[in-house]
Amino acid sequence: MKSVLVTGCSSGIGLCIADGLQTRGYNVITTARKHEDIDALIKSGFECIMLDLNDSNSIQQAAATVLDKTNGKLYGLVNNAAYGVSGAVEDLSRDVLTKQFDTNVFGTHELTSLLLSAMRKNNEGRIIQISSVLGFVTMKYRGAYCASKHALESLSDAMRYEIADTNIKISLIEPGPIKSEFRNNALANFHGNIDKEKSVHKYAYAKIERDMDGKNYKVPFTLGPEAVYAKVIHALESNRPRARYCVTFPTYLFAVLKRILPNSLLDKILCRV
Repeated sequence: MKSVLVTGCSSGIGLCIADGLQTRGYNVITTARKHEDIDALIKSGFECIMLDLNDSNSIQQAAATVLDKTNGKLYGLVNNAAYGVSGAVEDLSRDVLTKQFDTNVFGTHELTSLLLSAMRKNNEGRIIQISSVLGFVTMKYRGAYCASKHALESLSDAMRYEIADTNIKISLIEPGPIKSEFRNNALANFHGNIDKEKSVHKYAYAKIERDMDGKNYKVPFTLGPEAVYAKVIHALESNRPRARYCVTFPTYLFAVLKRILPNSLLDKILCRV
């Protein structure tokens, strides 16, 4: 039975992936940051450990626990834990940007590096990064999140080249709109990070708040988290996993547009999104 660690499993994509993999016969280890989420996952039949990607000590303890539970033979790592910061770039403080990168980039990188060393000893493994369509295109008022996912993709590409002589494979999964708690969480972060009344963007922020409210979430082409899970299965089990997996029509569309359109025209489209 192969062991897989899935981060960020309190709800949405992470929970769907963990549930599907466990049903499929994998030995799944889940993570969550809040104690109530850890308790809920354990009650649901999952093995769960605490992981805070903003805390290096937590990351090191989690990695050591995972390797102990798997006897040093972890096969798969699904880096799903992440969150989104919204707001105009000029309204984002250095502290807000630092926290965004601490979770989505630096913490994820530290965990991956710690577990990669064990995979090297076994000369096998799969590392799956849950990225986003915003990992290769950028949209206004999403600059911090886009920057973090662009960085994750670059680090993953470099690592893929650097371990090309091993039997360890790295894949990026790039979802577009997916039904989850992501937008509600982003809305809470927005309220905590942005002083909208003092911003020149305050009128645009009113629309952003409406769009991020889960009750108003009606983005076309939205899919359920099982669409991401299907790509995870291919990345884990295929003899030739892809470097990138698009999920949802918008991701496929922007991947094509980015290749064929001049920057000036693509900018006009993205400015209207």
